[in-house]
Amino acid sequence: MKSLFRFGPRGLVLAAVLLISNYAFSWGLTGHRVIGEIAQQHLSGKARKEIKKLFGKESLAWWSNWPDFIKSDSTWNHASRWHYVDLPGHTSKDSFIDQLKKLPGKNLYTQIQDLTAQLKNKDFPLQQRQEALRFLVHLVGDLHQPLHVGRDEDQGGNKIIVYWFDKKTNLHTLWDSMLIDFQQYSYSEYARLLNNTAGKEQIKQWQAGSLEDWFYESHVMSDSIYDATPNEAKLSYRYNYQFQHVLDEQLLKGGLRLAALLNETFK
Repeated sequence: MKSLFRFGPRGLVLAAVLLISNYAFSWGLTGHRVIGEIAQQHLSGKARKEIKKLFGKESLAWWSNWPDFIKSDSTWNHASRWHYVDLPGHTSKDSFIDQLKKLPGKNLYTQIQDLTAQLKNKDFPLQQRQEALRFLVHLVGDLHQPLHVGRDEDQGGNKIIVYWFDKKTNLHTLWDSMLIDFQQYSYSEYARLLNNTAGKEQIKQWQAGSLEDWFYESHVMSDSIYDATPNEAKLSYRYNYQFQHVLDEQLLKGGLRLAALLNETFK
């Protein structure tokens, strides 16, 4: 393990994976990498150039899980609430956006905006901008996992028990990783397959809209998931058939919108 640290940031990331392999990750390792890889393929030339100054030869997919790895470091405890927002279910769009903007403290909504501003400011120290980019890649992914825009009373589905092919788990974990793992793709295979499913007009449509629009869309998706998944539900093939298109679309939208946000940031 110690030898990994000789390799700088790469070694630290690998060490983190080994040390906390049982940690519950948002979107799982594969999901975040899918989103990062899709975004990488849709970067503008200018964005690609600016990102290379921050990440060198390492890709968005490489750094996409770093904000989850560092949850084992207590100095980053203040960032735990950056990964989600919790609001009441089945809320109208106007009411949802109003409540979203009034949430206290730092959260997924505030931090996507703050991190974007940090990236735009080239007067900020290099390390701060690198960390801002790592977080932004990850948090835009979290935004598209619907249960990260879930409900407070069940902690975004963490308190809802479900059985996935008779294995006891919770609704949040099912959507973070188990549904994605069930598809049996590597992250690069999954990204490539999803990338081939949307034409130019569809991509343009999905990349349009405001950050608030994207949050409300995930809120609506989370409502449909909650409605279809009662506590103690026994789930298997039918559930995958019901929601695979939602899973695929959210991963693809996450990658496309991350690219749009980075292209705008670095234009």
